[in-house]
Amino acid sequence: MNLAGTVALVSGGASGLGLATTRELVSSGAHVLVVDLVSEIPDDATLASSTTLVTGDVTVADDIARAVSAAESLGELRTVVTCAGIAPAGRVVGRSGPLPLADFERVLRINLLGTFNVVRLCAASMQHNQPIEGERGVIITTASVAAFDGQIGQAAYAASKGGVAAMTLPIARELAALLIRVNTIAPGVFETPMTDAFTDAVRESLGSQVPHPARLGRPSEFAALARHIVENAYLNGETIRLDGAIRMGLS
Repeated sequence: MNLAGTVALVSGGASGLGLATTRELVSSGAHVLVVDLVSEIPDDATLASSTTLVTGDVTVADDIARAVSAAESLGELRTVVTCAGIAPAGRVVGRSGPLPLADFERVLRINLLGTFNVVRLCAASMQHNQPIEGERGVIITTASVAAFDGQIGQAAYAASKGGVAAMTLPIARELAALLIRVNTIAPGVFETPMTDAFTDAVRESLGSQVPHPARLGRPSEFAALARHIVENAYLNGETIRLDGAIRMGLS
């Protein structure tokens, strides 16, 4: 699908992988509706004229319904990329006892339920689009390599991202009847606000664990894959690892 002149929605689109994706989609000619908890997008003249920000929480149905409505006011919503998420660590049994159930639930609520909330409401909008070259829209969700080789302390995170990966195919099969494609990107360790907080030594150590190229992933590389998924009409129902061939160790 050609992105030029279309409307896209990116959750978590004001920072990290989401911001890079917002920039990539804008550079491809799309107007991007950004849904994020923040009240402004980083200052960028290009983004200012080609983005609309809706402050909202992906776990709140009314917030996402409002964002979808705002996107529809700009035109037919054709592309959705879900990047909102959190990655806290916590052992099942730590020094202070078992992991609080609320901590586990919060990760699943934001990463899995929040992703599904965006998907279901955007798909409901997309189904009314007029088909262009045989499709009405493309949905891309974000999992993680932790879905497949989660480390110690990542039980909640791995479970949430495993859920995102697991629902990709059944949703793709269902929405195929509506001419909507669904794919998932499972990134490895990337340069994001989370890793920005690490020391240079820690970042270098993480990068050295990647077989090739031996470095952290760049947000622009995630965004480039998202764009390719949109433009490649035969990609559907797939979870794609983007990780430099890393397979995570125990911790």
